[in-house]
Amino acid sequence: MLVLVTGASRGIGFEMVKQLANNPGLFVIAVSRNIRPLAALVKEANTDNVLTIKADINKAADLKHVAAIIKKLNFKIDILINNAGHIVNKPFHKITREELTAVYSANVFAPFFLIQTLLPLFNTKTRSHIVNISSIGGIQGSSKFPGLSAYSSSKAALCGLSECLGEEFKTKNIAVNCLALGAVQTEMLTKAFPGYKAPLQPHQMAEYICNFALTAHNYFNGKIIPVSSTTP
Repeated sequence: MLVLVTGASRGIGFEMVKQLANNPGLFVIAVSRNIRPLAALVKEANTDNVLTIKADINKAADLKHVAAIIKKLNFKIDILINNAGHIVNKPFHKITREELTAVYSANVFAPFFLIQTLLPLFNTKTRSHIVNISSIGGIQGSSKFPGLSAYSSSKAALCGLSECLGEEFKTKNIAVNCLALGAVQTEMLTKAFPGYKAPLQPHQMAEYICNFALTAHNYFNGKIIPVSSTTP
């Protein structure tokens, strides 16, 4: 079973790769702009079921590069976890066009075009699963916080995209679900809420996401699921 994880070099993404690598039934492709931590992980674990790919998923050429590698391996994708993300914490009136574009590019456009590029490579003989990682701040009616208008609105767009693709991919035997994460002690959380201490560590949330990615497509499709013990 092939699992592809983006944003894999740190935080929750890194912990997911570490945990998935312990499953001998999985082959893990870890995608990141910085593969040094992943290379160290593979060396330390002495494993041959993790392949690291250096790629910026905001770039069309890099998306094609990832697809070409998977084709060359002659594998089909069983699980895609769109974990990569970007945050800007700034008052609304100070956010520049470039900053807004960067947030939407990482949080919406990149997963959109990655899924589009990889779609022919999904395993449709058995049910495949796309898991998009959003934020509790992207859910309608949740608590919102000053400075996060760009980030939260982009994550709301990812939630909406997940619902649309869940319906559109029914005939392709691909389930699409979205996890709206609450506070986890990551670098991104520190940028959003300096000084705040989250109740969960990255490895704890990674464990939940891995289990969800491996099993939840049997029960859910097109769903947005809050995974939050606290909203900061």
